[in-house]
Amino acid sequence: MAVSHNRLELLQIADAVAREKSIDRSIVIASMEEALQKAARSRYGQETEVRAEINPKTGETRFSRLLLVVEEVDNDATQISVVDARKKNPAAQVGDWIAETLPPFDFGRIAAQSAKQVIVQKVREAERDRQYDDYKDRIGEIVNGLVKRVEYGNVIIDLGRGEAVVRRDELIPRETFRPGDRIRAYVYDVRREQRGPQIFLSRTHPQFMAKLFAQEVPEIYDGIIEIKAVARDPGSRAKIAVISRDSSIDPVGACVGMRGSRVQAVVGELQGEKIDIIPWSADAATFIVNALQPAEVVKVVLDEDSERIEVVVPDEQLSLAIGRRGQNVRLASQLTGWDIDILTEAEESERRQKEFVERTNEFMNALDVDETVGQLLAAEGFRTVEELAYVDLERARLDPGLRRRHRAGDQNRALGYLAAVEAAHDERRKALGVADELREVEGVTTPMMVKLGENDVKSVEDLAGCATDDLVGWTERKDGETTKHAGFLDSFELSRADAEMLIMRARLKEGWIDSLPEPQAEGEEAAGEEAEASA
Repeated sequence: MAVSHNRLELLQIADAVAREKSIDRSIVIASMEEALQKAARSRYGQETEVRAEINPKTGETRFSRLLLVVEEVDNDATQISVVDARKKNPAAQVGDWIAETLPPFDFGRIAAQSAKQVIVQKVREAERDRQYDDYKDRIGEIVNGLVKRVEYGNVIIDLGRGEAVVRRDELIPRETFRPGDRIRAYVYDVRREQRGPQIFLSRTHPQFMAKLFAQEVPEIYDGIIEIKAVARDPGSRAKIAVISRDSSIDPVGACVGMRGSRVQAVVGELQGEKIDIIPWSADAATFIVNALQPAEVVKVVLDEDSERIEVVVPDEQLSLAIGRRGQNVRLASQLTGWDIDILTEAEESERRQKEFVERTNEFMNALDVDETVGQLLAAEGFRTVEELAYVDLERARLDPGLRRRHRAGDQNRALGYLAAVEAAHDERRKALGVADELREVEGVTTPMMVKLGENDVKSVEDLAGCATDDLVGWTERKDGETTKHAGFLDSFELSRADAEMLIMRARLKEGWIDSLPEPQAEGEEAAGEEAEASA
């Protein structure tokens, strides 16, 4: 019987498809074999196990039928008796498969069309797999392409070996593209989807700016200068923090370039986006002051536990520090990772005065002293009655006359006041049903027990089951805005490390763990954070 295809043509077709679609030749031949198998089943029956093999060197096609060796044959198309099987292979056993050669045959029109669909489908799947493999490892790179079409504001880009999309919200505001325009964008995601791999590009991503600088500044590409952080308001303004590993090279000057040539090349690509290049510093206060440029900063007050910082600026610099619609302080906050509160000198002075009056009144009420003594205590830096009660007066740098009066009674009154407060807290603790054993956990005080009891933590086991976030709260940053969620012990100024240690001590007492973890050294912690940030 004549064969329906020329062997040489078959291999030529496989080679042509493999070259055109940039896929492996063996994948094309495998898809052809599957198509031939499907066509053969339409002739011999769908239940028949037909195998087709194409010799990749000669193009010769062989068909065979697989038969299952059984004791008694129920279906001649799929089974063969063990007696007949042993005539072909003396070692055949029940459960084995016997291959029976089939003669070549002519494909009908329907079978040929079906085979064509199989080949097209398999080649398309292979092309999609190749495209996904090509771009999955290119996330984080800049690619160049031609605009193919624009659909509902989304720009479809031809990358040569695939298509990508820049969604409308990933385009710089007010920029437009037409078919045929050349475009550069940042690959931020590649996904497998039903319609094929989807390559998502962005021109608003902060790392797009970082990669553009790497292309324009050889020192960044060579690793001499490192980009530590980027914050962008796409199309309007951006801040980028850089540091040099070579003390002889100025990182800011290198990024600006001769007469601003390097930074202007990036600005031109970003549609005129203004860029502030800032020297990075390991000292948070210095870095934040740099990030608020061009505003001048008079004083900063850091709260490292909550990662908040108060910045005091001259009255006339307030609008410059905040920026139009809060842009400058918002970008500085994104760049540094700190929440920044801007105060004028007048506001800061007013707040200090208010705190001074509050501390004075607290001393007056708690110690039953006159306003003069209360003011003196507040002026000497005492913030709470606890500080006064337990201070070493011999070493305290106080007025000698006032020191004698403290010895005579102020410290005793402070201790008496604290004892009364402690008794009140203990009564409240008992009323809430908080177990006495909770006091045995090192670091837990009676006021803490009251707060824990109010949040239904009434035993050591309850404390052991808490998470660190339950005790000190947590922050969420979304769209540049930070939301603070309060914890049970928020008012006690516990660090996360202290809260975690309280929980671990409770777990040790309950027998959940055998020993406490080793405390991490500050240097190790900083190194870990730096490694995490770079990852």
